[in-house]
Amino acid sequence: MVEVTEGLSIARGIPLAEEQGIGPLTLGGFVREVSRRYGPSEAAVIHLGDKVERWTYDDLWARSMEVARALVACGVGKGTRVGVLATNRLEFLSGVFGTALAGGVAMTVSTFFTPAELETVLQMGGCSVLLLERRVLKKDFAQTLVDLEPQIGTAKPGEVASTKFPFLRHLAVIDSDEGLGAIEGWSTFLARGNDVDPALVDAAAASVQPSDPGVLFFSSGSTGKAKGILSAHRGVCLQLWRWPQWYDVKVPPRTWSANGFFWSGNFSMALGGTLGCGGSLVLQRWFDAEEALSLMEAEKASMMLAWPHQWAQLMAASNYDSVDLSAMHYIDALTPCAQHPTIDTDWREPAQAFGNTETFTLISVFASGTAEEIAGKSHGVPTAGSTIKIVDPMTGATMPLGERGEIAVKGPTLMLGYLGVPLDESLDGEGFLRTADGGYIDEQGRLFWEGRLNDIIKTGGANVSPIEIDEVIRAHPEVKMVQTVGVPDDLLGELVVSCVVAVEGARPDAGAIRDFAKEKLASYKVPRRVLFVAESDLKTTGSAKIKTADLRKLAAERLETEVSPG
Repeated sequence: MVEVTEGLSIARGIPLAEEQGIGPLTLGGFVREVSRRYGPSEAAVIHLGDKVERWTYDDLWARSMEVARALVACGVGKGTRVGVLATNRLEFLSGVFGTALAGGVAMTVSTFFTPAELETVLQMGGCSVLLLERRVLKKDFAQTLVDLEPQIGTAKPGEVASTKFPFLRHLAVIDSDEGLGAIEGWSTFLARGNDVDPALVDAAAASVQPSDPGVLFFSSGSTGKAKGILSAHRGVCLQLWRWPQWYDVKVPPRTWSANGFFWSGNFSMALGGTLGCGGSLVLQRWFDAEEALSLMEAEKASMMLAWPHQWAQLMAASNYDSVDLSAMHYIDALTPCAQHPTIDTDWREPAQAFGNTETFTLISVFASGTAEEIAGKSHGVPTAGSTIKIVDPMTGATMPLGERGEIAVKGPTLMLGYLGVPLDESLDGEGFLRTADGGYIDEQGRLFWEGRLNDIIKTGGANVSPIEIDEVIRAHPEVKMVQTVGVPDDLLGELVVSCVVAVEGARPDAGAIRDFAKEKLASYKVPRRVLFVAESDLKTTGSAKIKTADLRKLAAERLETEVSPG
């Protein structure tokens, strides 16, 4: 039963000790437990060209142990950071769980990162071992690393001594047995562990505590730079065990997803919602609509984890009308794809929820199947052990019950902290994280989220900082001023729109500015539209800050009247 403090906007979930269905609270313990429960059942499948590779839970355990032994041979110990730069493939799973079994901290790295972003993240994260997928679409990450640090191309494996990446010693490609300089091929790397006694890995895994650091994820923050968010094993594993319950899983799903597991939401929803209950992951390395539909049909996928902007692409695919998706059940009945003639479902996703990377996904939720008279239009009630309060954004004082303010949270899944930021600078005096999101709590302890208090843009399932975009575009020689805003969009949630004031006398081209931005920014951060405005359109506050709400309205009005793309 949710507890609400009388007269105040403070709601507490049930005590953590009363929560049901929770298993081991380390990642090593998680993979050991699901392998014990579901051993011979299929855990994951991937199609690579004409080759199909399937892992059972026993295989997942064996491959994870193989990686763990190699990592131990490389000197990985408790708390050592191991980077995993990869798409959704089998080796991502063994890389993350193998790191946990060896006692290390898995540092997931987005394959969307540009070379400049990758350099920043590797320097921030300080990983000692980097496991990387070499070829992702047009990218060659091995060559990118050599370009960033030429020594990687000339040093012998295990002998990297870079002043740019001072902790980095070992690198290996997970998608090839052919190495490059200091980067080992996969089979060579794994062979390092041949002489490591599995009992040593068992002892290392057993020494890891739920309170120890478990994973390091990166998220775009209000500063415009990537934020390294460190989470404990307990927080991650609580969420992995919870997702099958939030999904109200009756039959273990066969879950299709092409959304990167290097983001905490996709990681928790897919790995937790599937492996946590004995299902199978139908892996796709990157999103391709036609391939996704063929994959779902061939593998009889029963759960589809897609962001709204992908729905239209799936429905526009040439094989959409002919594909057989009759096995699909765990897809929200109100989404466009659920209207496919071969799909028959009344399932609803647990979308009435609130959370972020700092809470490793949800900290308030109503599970799938919750009656409307209970959930209403809210965003859930606090998860077990968690507390949510509403504070005055200016003073931090707790607001009276029902009044609007800033959402502040704490609980067992809250991060250990941001890299490089003292914890007391991240949390308030009572240990709450102030989220910069606005909302209110009602007398039933339900949270009502009303949007961002700051200007972070949520587009296509990703958080994008306008500060970062503006910093890049501002360097264009024909740009005098720029302010990027998020404009509501049915498909993406928000459209990234950059409003530019040109240098006097210049006539910059919108396409050229987008091309300029592409050189420095990941694809999902590049503005979809560039609008040219007068300097007078950028109205400012008394402290010289641009009134983004007014500009957002102007941009939305302009987009409504324009037909052709900029």
